[in-house]
Amino acid sequence: MLKRIFIPLAIALPILALLYVGIGRDTRELPSPLVGEPAPSFELTSLQDPGKTLTEADFTGDLAVIHVWSSTCPVCHEDFPLLERLSEQGIEVYAFNYRDQRERAQQYLKIRGNPYDLIAYDPEGEAGMDWGVYATPETYVLDEDGTIVYKEIGPLNEQVVQEEILARAEAG
Repeated sequence: MLKRIFIPLAIALPILALLYVGIGRDTRELPSPLVGEPAPSFELTSLQDPGKTLTEADFTGDLAVIHVWSSTCPVCHEDFPLLERLSEQGIEVYAFNYRDQRERAQQYLKIRGNPYDLIAYDPEGEAGMDWGVYATPETYVLDEDGTIVYKEIGPLNEQVVQEEILARAEAG
């Protein structure tokens, strides 16, 4: 009789504990092992100028925002006004054009506007994999030493801009 109660209870308690712990977690938050690490190196051509090579050194020096986007991303352009505002406030805004076609990406920028100082063209997603890109859009913040200090997966919002980017710029 005791076995009939104890065995189901022994199975149910760990499952209930896992569910309880999981309820309190933000399921959209994916930790990045790169936060706190130097930005991964890369060597890619410029989206606008295929004859120009860009490296991680072109994306460092001051506090910088690195935005990963694609013309096939349905929400990437929603970040553009926030990125333009950051640029107007003196923050360097760079980008990876990720797994895209050069001509299509250039046309996309002609239509939507271009909030970026420089854009590295990553058609195969090789650099993006090194940076830990899950999907577009993603945004990284680099400090003046080129260390990744923040990563946002998905579209930007006013809270991220204020608390993770502008606050760091003001503190630096």
